Amino acid sequence: MTNAMKEQAAAWDQADVLSRFREEFYLPAGEIYLDGNSLGLLSKRAEKSVWEALSAWRERGIDGWIEGERPWFPFAERLGAMMAPLVGADAEEVMVTGSTTVNLHQMLATFYRPQGARTHILADVLNFPSDIYAIQSQLRLHGLDPAEHLLQVKSEDGHTLDEDAIIAAMSDEVAVVVLSAVLYRSGQLLDMERITQAARERGILIGWDLCHSIGAVPHRLSEWGVDFAFWCNYKYLNSGPGSVGGLFVHKRHHGRLPGLAGWFGSNKEVQFDMDHHFTPASDAGAYQIGTPHLLSAAPVYGSLELFREAGMEQIRRKSLSLTRFLMELVETELAGMGFSIVNPRADNRRGGHVALVHEEAVRIAHALKEAGVIPDFRAPNILRLAPVALYNSYTDVWEAVQRLKRIMVEKEYERFEKKRGVVA
Repeated sequence: MTNAMKEQAAAWDQADVLSRFREEFYLPAGEIYLDGNSLGLLSKRAEKSVWEALSAWRERGIDGWIEGERPWFPFAERLGAMMAPLVGADAEEVMVTGSTTVNLHQMLATFYRPQGARTHILADVLNFPSDIYAIQSQLRLHGLDPAEHLLQVKSEDGHTLDEDAIIAAMSDEVAVVVLSAVLYRSGQLLDMERITQAARERGILIGWDLCHSIGAVPHRLSEWGVDFAFWCNYKYLNSGPGSVGGLFVHKRHHGRLPGLAGWFGSNKEVQFDMDHHFTPASDAGAYQIGTPHLLSAAPVYGSLELFREAGMEQIRRKSLSLTRFLMELVETELAGMGFSIVNPRADNRRGGHVALVHEEAVRIAHALKEAGVIPDFRAPNILRLAPVALYNSYTDVWEAVQRLKRIMVEKEYERFEKKRGVVA
């Protein structure tokens, strides 16, 4: 069985239409990198884009703002237009700017307007902590107690959410809903269309965190009627540690004054008039705040070139196939070794990673790294493995599971302390 699956992996690699993109990335020598849902690898295109930005600075100085192949002044808008197809939006609805948390603050500062009984923000207990911190902060700025005005949908199993429970919590007291498209721990993909429709039917604004879905899962934000969305670009979009994030604002909200105004949210025709009267851009550009971080935005350009060439549908197809193969291997090769798959099995309910629960997960993660497999650990007991369509192969997946099997059979994990690193 093992040899047959190895041969099957090799055959799939041979037929893989995305295999040519593997050579576009700097793959760690001798390692199998399965942590692209935390930080994607550097591509040669992204690296080239950074060098081009540095060259423009060196050669043009301040004229780089308006001269050259990619002048800096409209660069964020240009990136937004390139990114729009990944989220199913019009170019003017997307902006590459800020960071995940800053963009969420901007969205809530703009759209959260507690009135009458509608004072609550609805989220969930499995959301990424930074989103919750931002929501709590915005409630306090309105003089409201988060303990009362932040509603968090519970999880029955500690890993996934019941969408019926989410919709049932959309009461007349809820002003805004903030959810993650893909849950960062378990990899559950929520039915964004259904939940968004339910919110709109109830007159509730809804925003989505796309950090663990953009670049792995196609979206149709504009068609679904999503009010706003926000995300980082350093996971599946491979744009580098701390790279500039992104946001979406549906065109029906364009013309609305941003809650946090800054000069780069100005209409570009009058931005340099230096008038103390703020004239916002007529599109998602209005939600920029400060001057773009050009050197952090530069790699986004090269990365998006790859996505434009590969196509999100093909990326999603391979991603699902890779994770499906990984789950099959876990069930056959690691049977009886204490692993439980906690991400949804159905293709339409799964993001880009597989989540394995094991009581020794932290020590297994250490052992995997020593064995040349780079996983991701989430306390207290989850191993996240993310085979990325653009640079991982089916053979990578097969070999990673063989190394994990050896670790379990020989109990190599017992040599490690049961303690995570400062950065997990």
